Formats: sequence, C-alpha cells, structure tokens
Amino acid sequence: MALQVSTQPSSQPILKPFVESQRRLQGTKLSEVAPGIRWQTENGPTLPSGNAYDLESLLSIAAANNPTIRQARYQISGTLAQALQAGLYPNPRLSYVAENIGSEGTAGEFQGLEVTQRFVTAHKLDLSRRKYLKRAKVAEHLAMMQQFKVCNDVRIHFAKALAAQQTLAYRQEILKTAEDNYLTTRELFNLGQANEVDVHRINADLRRHQLAVLAAENRLFQERMQLSAVIGVDLSEGPLEGELTSPRGMIQLNQAMERILTQSPEVLAAYAKLSEDRTTIRREEVEWVPDLVVSGGSGYNFESEDPVASARLEIEVPLYDKNQGTIKQAYVDYCRQQKEVRRTEMHLRMRLAEEYEQYITALQHIMSYEETVLPESKAAYESALHSYKVDRTDWPRVLEMHREYTMRRIEYVAHLVDRRVSEVLIDGFLLHGGLEAASNPNPPGHIDSTPNPR
Repeated sequence: MALQVSTQPSSQPILKPFVESQRRLQGTKLSEVAPGIRWQTENGPTLPSGNAYDLESLLSIAAANNPTIRQARYQISGTLAQALQAGLYPNPRLSYVAENIGSEGTAGEFQGLEVTQRFVTAHKLDLSRRKYLKRAKVAEHLAMMQQFKVCNDVRIHFAKALAAQQTLAYRQEILKTAEDNYLTTRELFNLGQANEVDVHRINADLRRHQLAVLAAENRLFQERMQLSAVIGVDLSEGPLEGELTSPRGMIQLNQAMERILTQSPEVLAAYAKLSEDRTTIRREEVEWVPDLVVSGGSGYNFESEDPVASARLEIEVPLYDKNQGTIKQAYVDYCRQQKEVRRTEMHLRMRLAEEYEQYITALQHIMSYEETVLPESKAAYESALHSYKVDRTDWPRVLEMHREYTMRRIEYVAHLVDRRVSEVLIDGFLLHGGLEAASNPNPPGHIDSTPNPR
C-alpha cells in the first residue's frame, strides 16, 4: 500500500506524536538508558583497590603470573632432561647361568654369575646429548619469544585501555554538550523560537550520545578485562597512569627490517633448529657402527669340581642395515628446515610491511592533527564562543563547534593508540598472543628421525 503524503498544510496541529516522543524521553539521565543492561564483572583474585596502575608494574605482574612464560621454561627443562637421558651410558646386566643341570647326577657343568656390558662406540652418546642440548637452545629462543609476546600484549592492551579511558572522558564531555543543547532547544521551543522538528532531532541526538557513552564504558571494561587476562590478575577499580604520546622519533623501515631479520627470536630459533638438524645427521651417520657387547663371569663346574670362568664378545655385523633410511630422513628434515628459515624471514617481511603501513598512516594523521586539525578545530570553537559573547551567533552553534572539536580529539586518541600499537609490535619483533600456548621446540612439519632419544 503506497504512502500518501499531503502537500497541503493541515488545519489541525499533530500534537500526539510530539507528546508521545516526550513521554519516551522522560528519563534523560544516563542511568535510565537501557536499565539493567550493564557490564557484569566476575569475582576473582584482584590487586589491591584504590591503586593507580602504570605499565612497569603491570609488566612485573605479568612476568610472575602469566602461565605461558612458565610453560616456555618447562619446555627448556624438558629438553634438557632429554639431553641428560640421551647421553646416559647403558646399564650392565647381571645374569645367573646354569648349564646342563642334572648331568650325571650333578648340579650341572657350570653354574655362576655373568656380567654383560654394552660399550657404545663412535661417540654416539656424546652426539645424542649434543643434539638435545641444541634443541634446548631452540627452546630458549622460543621462551624469549614467549616473553616478547606477553610483554607486547601487556603494552598493547595497556595502551588500548588508556585510549578507552581517555575516549570515555571525551564522550562524557560530548554528552554534557548534548545535554546543554537539549535544554537550550527545549527552552527555545517554550519561547516559540524552535519547532517540533528541532525537539525531535535533539531528543534523538541526546539518546545517541548517551549510548555512545555506554559504548565507551563497555569498551573500557573490555580492555581492562583483556589486560587483566594477560597479566594473570584481575584489576580492581583504579585508574591507569601513562601517556599515549610517544617521545621517540620515526622508525626507519630498513633499520627495523634488518633488526628483525637478524635478532628476532623466531629467526634465531629457526637457525638453532637447523644446527640441531645438522647434529642429528651426524648422529644417524654413526648409528650403524657396531657397539661392543662384552660378557664375563665366574662359576663352578660340578662335573670336574673345578672353579671356572667364562667370557663372551658380541658384535652386530652391519651387513644389510646401515641405517640408510634414517640418515636420508634426517637429511630431508635438514633440507626442510633450511626452507623453514627462509619461510620465517619472508613471513616476517610480510608482517612488517603490514604493520609499518599502519604505523606510517597513524604517524601522518598524528602530525597533521597536531599541526592543523586540532588547532583549527579549537580556534573554530573559541571563535564561536567569542561570537556568542558579542551576540553574533547563537548558543547551539557554540555547542556544535565544541562537539566537533571534541570529536577531533577522539580521532586523535585513536591515531595515537594505532601508532603506539605499531611501535610496540615493530620494536617487539612483531610478536603478540601472550595467552597462546608456548611453542614446542619441534616446529610444525618437523620429521622426527627416531622415536627414542638418541
């Protein structure tokens, strides 16, 4: 059914919709917007209330409470335990030997004890231990990588929480402006200087800004909860102390790339794994060298009634199996790791390109906002305020200029946090994910040559 709109003025004013709109907006307080729907926090271990939190204290708390840092250290301990086990010498075997029991009514031709010992040749145990010690070096680089992940996440969420805290203050300032505009428009309507259209518009505008304040509160709750999750302890009600502005100069792309490609824990771990794989090849190349198994003992020959001794030497003849398949498997894994090093470097280049684009864009906006946008917006507001004082403009125009100036400050805060996040990631080797499980020294795709430590 088509909607018919009359172009003729109505002889009767339509008051009912206006009255209904005033009833809908009887509660103009922020607490009366969406009542009962608020962010609920869970009870848990918290820091002392009433404290202000700075970045350094939160980093210290995270170092002591984030579980992934302990996980990474356990990876080192576990690999060192493997190195210990792989280098241990074989235990001797003690045997009791009884031969021809009952022969001619005697207890046997021979009864006695024998000791058997395997003598490992070709430095196999030393190479096995060296292999796992190098794997422990991989675990150390991965533990350092995990520390960067945690610290970077703390810095990022701290900056975002600071920004949310500042944005909430600005949103409350804009809401105050909207409330002033609401009261002004209502007064003008009562004086006949504003119509119903103005009142409807200002009603909707006030509610939108109230919702914007609630959204800013929700964002602050979210950022504080995420920050609490990373540090491992719930933050009580207390302000965050810090600066979003950065004192450092512009990051140079080439210098950042060189630093990341030469010092990143990801790259160092990849090269350490390559060194371990070289040792694995050497270890498997000597696996075919036979060990010596020596047995000896003493006993008694009950037939001749003489004490006797026994000796035995065993050696495996590598006629068919010279460990050819495992050697080839170890070499293939070494080649795979060479490509993994290259892949890691290429992936870091890609991630740096993405992050540097965000960094340089934020830096451009910050510079322009500081030089032009914020000063001009502030000047426009001050000019409007001066014009109002000399009766050359109306008060709603002043409120609009103040709102525009505050919106530009909110945008400036968003660019500041974008820059800070990018700086943290570039300085922190592009690592984040402080609650992801600590990485295993064996990377994805690793071909393990042997199931047992050796």
